[in-house]
Amino acid sequence: MADRRLQVFYTVVKTGSFTKAASKLGMTQPAVTFQIKQLEEHFDTTLIDRNHRKLRLTPAGEIVFAYAERMILLDEELETRISELTQELRGPLSIGCSTTLAAFWMPRLLEEFKRRHPHVVPRLIVGNSELTQSRVANRELDMGMIEIVADDPHIEQIPAGRDELWAIFAPTHPLAKCGKKRLTAKDLAEYPFIQRDPGNAIRELAEEFFRAAGIDPATLQLAAEVGTLAGVKHLAAAGIGVAIASRAALLEEIRAADLRALPLEPALYTPFVIILPKDKFRSRKINVFADFAKERLQVMERELPKAEAFFG
Repeated sequence: MADRRLQVFYTVVKTGSFTKAASKLGMTQPAVTFQIKQLEEHFDTTLIDRNHRKLRLTPAGEIVFAYAERMILLDEELETRISELTQELRGPLSIGCSTTLAAFWMPRLLEEFKRRHPHVVPRLIVGNSELTQSRVANRELDMGMIEIVADDPHIEQIPAGRDELWAIFAPTHPLAKCGKKRLTAKDLAEYPFIQRDPGNAIRELAEEFFRAAGIDPATLQLAAEVGTLAGVKHLAAAGIGVAIASRAALLEEIRAADLRALPLEPALYTPFVIILPKDKFRSRKINVFADFAKERLQVMERELPKAEAFFG
């Protein structure tokens, strides 16, 4: 098993703070400092440069951290491999998720998975696609589920279905009475537009939709820039502007007549991608959930109502 001093040192570096490491480890800050000093005495060298406000590793500290990380990961792999021989799936599973997937898909996935594997404890961390990918690449999360993945050598991608994007607006909006069955980028550009936050996959797709029609996204009448899907839907329903959002997350409001929506021309889709840290040992629990999520997302996509069911 990894030396306790190495575990403390590793946690200090990963959290970037003695205080945060103490909180995570359930220790006092003086106890954490004592463990680091003991490790430095063992190697007879300084591992952490304390002359800067931000934690910095010395060259020796870089070497010790690299080995500590490998030893701790091997410890975790050993524990997992042995437990999986004798036990059903159990324990925490940290999943990063984009806001769009969190609104409709993930609650249903987690419900079904928990019924099959009641001893697994999913921990869902919601953020935009860019932030989630960064956390998975840095091995802060076991896996992620997002829409758009930037090229990253530390990430493995598994395509897992898609959803159509629709334009949304208030029932009293002029577009609700336009008589069209699909809306172009030019149609939307005539009205104030509710944009998502930077790093959000839907924002990137919407901007590409406008660019493909020869419209610079920077020229749109910006009504608001909102980081949550709930906020976008609320503002659209209130008549503040038009927006683009994932079909699955709109069904409840459309059926309740709180929102109106129309598909886009040409049709626009958001892909769903499962992302995993590359070259990292994966427990059977992670692999089982990834396979389950891929299968169920594709089934759920086929079961969603098509545009014709609402708009004729």
